Amino acid sequence: MSILDGKKILITGGTGSFGNAFIDFAQDYDTKFVVFSRDEKKQHDMYVERMNDNIAYVVGDIRDKGKLLKYLKDVDYILHAAALKHVPTGENFPEEVIKTNIIGTQNVIEAAEECGVEKIVNLSTDKAVYPINAYGMSKALAEKLISAHNGNTTCMSLRYGNVLGSRGSVIPLFLGQINNNKPMTITNYDMTRFLLPLSNAVSLALKCLEVGNKGDLFVIKPPACSVRTLVDAFELHFHKQLEQKLIGVRPGEKMDETLLTTEEISRSSTIKQNGIIYAKISRLEANIGDYFYKGDDFKPSEPFTSANTIQLDAAQVLDTIRQAGLL
Repeated sequence: MSILDGKKILITGGTGSFGNAFIDFAQDYDTKFVVFSRDEKKQHDMYVERMNDNIAYVVGDIRDKGKLLKYLKDVDYILHAAALKHVPTGENFPEEVIKTNIIGTQNVIEAAEECGVEKIVNLSTDKAVYPINAYGMSKALAEKLISAHNGNTTCMSLRYGNVLGSRGSVIPLFLGQINNNKPMTITNYDMTRFLLPLSNAVSLALKCLEVGNKGDLFVIKPPACSVRTLVDAFELHFHKQLEQKLIGVRPGEKMDETLLTTEEISRSSTIKQNGIIYAKISRLEANIGDYFYKGDDFKPSEPFTSANTIQLDAAQVLDTIRQAGLL
């Protein structure tokens, strides 16, 4: 029997890529869902596509704690995916990112505690590690809110990098430009990014619900590639040289992304299961030195980044994109 059987799950931001994928994954289980989001158009599209009596749709905002309280009364688990996610938006409107990503997360935690929700899985991002932009800073603080909660609701975070084909990411951007005979807009050819199939994020979210404890952080450790390799992969697919336009790195963007800090690596355990490699880090209950300094010969590990993980070549990137159903 699965941990999903007989459960009711509310997904904040449930009309996004993750919400759709998790609901599809759980269709064989006796699970009820509440899709809680601000996007009525996407809710309508989900309803028309699925026509599933086990899915309820609520137009609501996590900034509104009262609305959360109304729909969490008989919910077992929350998958917290709602966020303002675009880096340039956060740089231009940091006050809005604070309201949704930080205060909204606190609303979810407080409402869940008041309504007796058993577990929350907070979906986080590589940009929360050594953050240099408002989005990353807000998600880092959201992680801290989750890990610090000491109530009856078990709160944990799942941190992962770029999901292949997610809204606003580089692969659908490039494909749209290619299909419309426009040049691909290149920030920097040497920039690296993680490549994560959405199915891996869904599988690890389920693992969080199964084995996660209060304050745990789960981190997927995927491969990566450079922007140059991604361009080569598309040229390999289309069998021609594609037009490109160098636009430079945008405000708040990093050359490489980081998923694990040196300190987190020092107290993490790495697990490989069903082809997915991930790290599990328990909530810090003592001084960092108790974990970090393990003798005179101890040398800290490097952070886990998109530059020092496994680098895929153009053929491997193309195969990964095809397996994700994007080509």
